[in-house]
Amino acid sequence: MPAVQSTMNITADAVKQLRDRTGAGMMECKKALVETRGDLDAAAELMRKTGLAKADKKAARVAAEGTVAVERTGGSAVLVEVNCETDFVARSDEFLSFARAVGRVALEKAPSDLNALLALGGGASTLEDQRRALIAKIGENISVRRFVRVTSPGALGTYVHGGRIGTLVALKGGDEALARDLAMHVAAVNPAYIDASGVPAAVLDKEREILAEQTRAEKKPPEIIAKMVEGRLRKYLAEITLVGQPFVKDPEITVEKLLKKAAATVVQFVRYEVGAGIEKKQDDFVGEVMAQVKKSGA
Repeated sequence: MPAVQSTMNITADAVKQLRDRTGAGMMECKKALVETRGDLDAAAELMRKTGLAKADKKAARVAAEGTVAVERTGGSAVLVEVNCETDFVARSDEFLSFARAVGRVALEKAPSDLNALLALGGGASTLEDQRRALIAKIGENISVRRFVRVTSPGALGTYVHGGRIGTLVALKGGDEALARDLAMHVAAVNPAYIDASGVPAAVLDKEREILAEQTRAEKKPPEIIAKMVEGRLRKYLAEITLVGQPFVKDPEITVEKLLKKAAATVVQFVRYEVGAGIEKKQDDFVGEVMAQVKKSGA
């Protein structure tokens, strides 16, 4: 019987029953039912054998380790973050190979979002299929967290530090050496914005309010306080903007001066750090020991 005909015979109710039994995703359940010609028990057994029945259950576990990967061709590059649960897995060849594959597909196909990316792949296997198969094989939750594709009008700098921090810097003017130096700077110093024009008004207003409150305690005339606030605000902006920061390879000059010397401007930069913003579980070993001691009555 052709596969298309088998697919037509798979009911939504059968897929739901298999999902309830295995905890796997809808597409995995449907594929298993097609392969076993609609036999629910055989499909459940097949999914247990392949380990896919456990993939969704692992999805609830925190995956805050992992790697960043960069793939590039010409003036375009992709930066991806793929997560797992432990540093041991993050350093494994299979996991790193999968992360690079995600980057290559994102670069070649330019998907619009993460769901579109995971639906792509090579041959008959999508990236989502590969992700689930890797979960089944390794036994950890694995997720493709984010990706970005940058195309530069000029030089493009890429940098990965220890597999945990990755950066892209697109320049107008300048050269590849400057772009890479700036990518290293962004990795090391972590600016929030390119320059003051990119800082949201709400951020400026909040900082100005905080600085004003701090200077009131200094009991100076209002006009002096106003000047102090603006002076400290300029210092704050220099700290959080790329162009205002001292260049990491030569702190005697700012990035702004470095760019002017090269007749270059930064069009865009992106910085990914593995696990940034993910709430990690904090193990309280002392608390666990004390709880065990109390339980045993010692």
